[in-house]
Order: sequence, then C-alpha cells, then structure tokens
Amino acid sequence: MRAIVLDRPGQFSMVETELPEKPKPGEATVAVRYVGICGSDLRAFQGEHPFVSYPRIIGHEFAVEIVAVGENEKGLAVGDRCTVEPYLNCGSCIACRRGKTNCCVDLKLLGVHLDGGMRERINVPLAKLHKSDTLPLDQLAVVEMLSVGAHAVRRAAPEPRELALVIGVGPIGLSVAEIARQAGAEVIVMDINAARLDFCRNVLQFERCVDARTAPLPQLKRLSGDDLPTLVFDCTGSRDSMMNSFNNVAHGGKLIFVGLFTGDLSFHDPYFHGHEMTLMSSRNATAADFLQVIRLMEAGKIDVSPWITHRVSSNAFIDVFPQWAKVENGVLKAVVEW
Repeated sequence: MRAIVLDRPGQFSMVETELPEKPKPGEATVAVRYVGICGSDLRAFQGEHPFVSYPRIIGHEFAVEIVAVGENEKGLAVGDRCTVEPYLNCGSCIACRRGKTNCCVDLKLLGVHLDGGMRERINVPLAKLHKSDTLPLDQLAVVEMLSVGAHAVRRAAPEPRELALVIGVGPIGLSVAEIARQAGAEVIVMDINAARLDFCRNVLQFERCVDARTAPLPQLKRLSGDDLPTLVFDCTGSRDSMMNSFNNVAHGGKLIFVGLFTGDLSFHDPYFHGHEMTLMSSRNATAADFLQVIRLMEAGKIDVSPWITHRVSSNAFIDVFPQWAKVENGVLKAVVEW
C-alpha cells in the first residue's frame, strides 16, 4: 500500500509498505479517506516539533471507513464511516483512572509519537473510532480539530452570556470560538491576520473582532464595556501573546492556554494574585469531546464546509504541501484525499 513518509525536516516521500496485519480483538482495519493538515504537521515539516522523530508518517486528523472488524460491543461494522481519536492512552495511570485520557502519563499520538494516518490503511483500536451515519468524510476529518476546541471550552466551563476572548483564530482558535458560542458565551476574537478576522466577521458572523496589530487593549475594553472578558483563550502558541494575555483577563477571570509554546513563560505575580486569576492549560480531547462535536455537526449547528479552504489528492500532496506553509496562500484548513 502507499504511504507518505516525512523522512526528515523538509522532505516527504511516497513509499510502498506492507498492509496492516489482521486486526486483533479490540481493533479494526480502516481505509483512510481524508487527512486534515494541522499546524503541528507544518512544524514537523519545518523541524520545529518537539515530539516528532523521523522518519514519521504524519496525520492525526483523519476520516476512515472500516474494512475489517470482528464482533464488538460498540456495534461497529464494515462500511462504517468514522473519525479517529488519535490519542493512545495507557488506561491505568493516574490521569486515565480519573477519566483524563487526553493527558495520559504515557500518551502516544498517532502522527507524532507513532505513525499516523497518511497512508491507505491502518489498524485502530475500536475505542478510538467515532462513527457518523450522516457526516461527509471530509467533515469527519476535521472533528479532531473541533474536539480540541470543545475540550478547552469544557475546561473553562463558561456561564450563559459570559464574555469570552479567543486570541488567535487559526483552526484551533476558530474551534474554540465556535464551541464557546454554542455553549452560550458571548465571543470576541483577536488576531493579527486581517484575512482571518474577515473570515470570522463575514463568514462565521462574529461581530466583535479585535485587530491585534494596532492597540488591541483599547479595542478590547471598548467591546467589553471596560470590564474585560472573564474568559480568555490563547490559541496562538506565541510566547509574546501568551505572556501578554494576562493583561486581557478581568478580575476573577480565567486564562486558558490552548496553543503550545515550547519554552518557558513568566508572569508578574502581584498582578496575577491581585486579579485572583485562574490559569489553566488544555491538551488534546477526550471521547466525550468527540461525541459532543459529532452531535453538534450532525444537528447542523456547526458547518465546517467554509473552513476547508484547500484540498489535494494524496498523489499531489508532496508537491503542494510546502506552499501551504506560506501565509500569503491563505490556508485555513487543508485536507488530503486518499
């Protein structure tokens, strides 16, 4: 079968490899239909991902069709279309025992720590397959992205009409903003990218947008009635943005770091204590988050069709991928069809 391997930073190759073995009990063999491209895939290509070793088959956002499976309690059958929860957890550590499978002590992420979905077939644990009878396969490929947003919002636990600021509206930030809106929060978005702000305003109908290139704090105060948001999600992964985000939180509010910066951060403790601020991180997602997102999408409450701005076949992927890293090409969400 065909697989695309990231041999080393900056170099992909298409290879022929063995088909997966017959699935073990508790597994299914699936045919990969679509793979979503994430910012972490770009970082792996650029040699900047802290957890990727080479060579690696990338792809942790993917939609599949089951081609081989035995009898199982989930009722999954050949032909079922599913999204894959790519976080393989041990099931026995302190986090897993408390239901926090997303931050397992020995977590392995398909496409990062282990070979992922950029291939024709793969064996996947049944517990990590989430079925939909109605969603198109290309939309199932972006469920993981939305689930990361859903997990962050669930961590924050917004109250009805609570004011929430989302900083950085790439795919993950958009996911946070949309799920927060579904949860009843009043959402403000902030970015330095004018095209993404236009997308938020004109396509997703977020009325309150802050252009972070020019004096963002006065804009934010004007939009929040000088009170500032009580929920702030930083989805940038930028050290400067994350350290500055403390200044955007109202007294008694919460700051949730969704984007990951691979280094050290610092903050002024008297300011932090004076606000009695809650600082949280959010990592990955759980099965409950996947199921919530699928329900919202199946109910028509979230339509990700406009989010998918770029598509390519697996045969053309290697030539096209380097162009997706360029800001001027306007990639919001790209998918690869197998």
